[in-house]
Amino acid sequence: MGYKISDVISYLEQIAPPSYQESYDNATLITGDRNAEVTGIVCSLDCVESTVEEAIALGANMIVAHHPIVFKGLKSLTGKNYVERTIIKAIKNDIAIYAIHTNLDHVAHGVNKRISDRLGLVNTKILQPKKQLLNKLVFFVPEPEKDKVLQAVYAAGAGKIGEYSDCSFQVKGKGTFTPSAKSNPTLGEREKPQEEEEVRVEVLVANHLLPKVLRKMQETHSYEEVAYYVQSLENENQEVGAGMVGNLSQEMDGEEFLDYLKTRMNLEVIKHTSLISRKIKKVAVCGGAGIFLLRDAIRSGADVFVTADVKYHEFFDADGALILCDIGHYESEIFTKELLYEFLSQNFPNIALYLTKVVTNPTSYR
Repeated sequence: MGYKISDVISYLEQIAPPSYQESYDNATLITGDRNAEVTGIVCSLDCVESTVEEAIALGANMIVAHHPIVFKGLKSLTGKNYVERTIIKAIKNDIAIYAIHTNLDHVAHGVNKRISDRLGLVNTKILQPKKQLLNKLVFFVPEPEKDKVLQAVYAAGAGKIGEYSDCSFQVKGKGTFTPSAKSNPTLGEREKPQEEEEVRVEVLVANHLLPKVLRKMQETHSYEEVAYYVQSLENENQEVGAGMVGNLSQEMDGEEFLDYLKTRMNLEVIKHTSLISRKIKKVAVCGGAGIFLLRDAIRSGADVFVTADVKYHEFFDADGALILCDIGHYESEIFTKELLYEFLSQNFPNIALYLTKVVTNPTSYR
């Protein structure tokens, strides 16, 4: 038996949880039956009619694209525009379309890491980390059970802080309780006060992992009623957020860097502000429309900010603090299809995977 579309979706949502996407986004399964068996997957930046036709010709029934073909609600499906025609063609031919968009932008191993790697940046970190994505889970457990329960919640994804895992804070104390006449206590007797040596354990848990962690904690814990509470945190999650910044292995002057950028990103043209006098060492990047990160790039001490879709007056906002480079939306994110291919090939070696050969760039240069 082969893999189902739901298996592929489950794996991709571990890599880039849907909860990390922006509110305007539509990173999800757009067409298709989750229970259908996968015959092949086409990895692409965009999904348009020609991408669906390519999948049909290859015998693939799933397209994993970075950009969602549907952003806004469709009120009709008559084929009056390219969005409706693409959806109709996919449905008629049983092609599943799955989009993995700003959630893939926001993970530390996602789109901006791929750009950073192409530019050879080292010591990279998220440019604008996201807040309110973490919880503090506090639970109480009898001391002999502590390690068993902790290992279960660690395995479910709790206790990770940056490059450190199995992180917790523990305090020993005394727990008291009186089981009711209808209870089934693991320790103590019904209707008799009980004291137990317990450990208070605190761990950090990402929002999207909280249900799984709570389930594993309760399954492993021996108490009939587990005492715990969850607190939402304002802490920034250093592994999730917009943009990325890192250092070149060697300094360059401005002209040299622009030539390097064109070569590494396969560019025909770069729109940029005036060159600065200092050497280029620190580089900030954001695939797609990233001008909202300009202040963050400047605060980070970046010498260059590489992004796309910059408007005329927004170039003035760089104000000589750095070189602002607009390399084009398609050009900044085209290597995302290779990233998706690599992710999927690592977990689904028996599924036929294809890199789209369709050029979906709507912009031409001459």
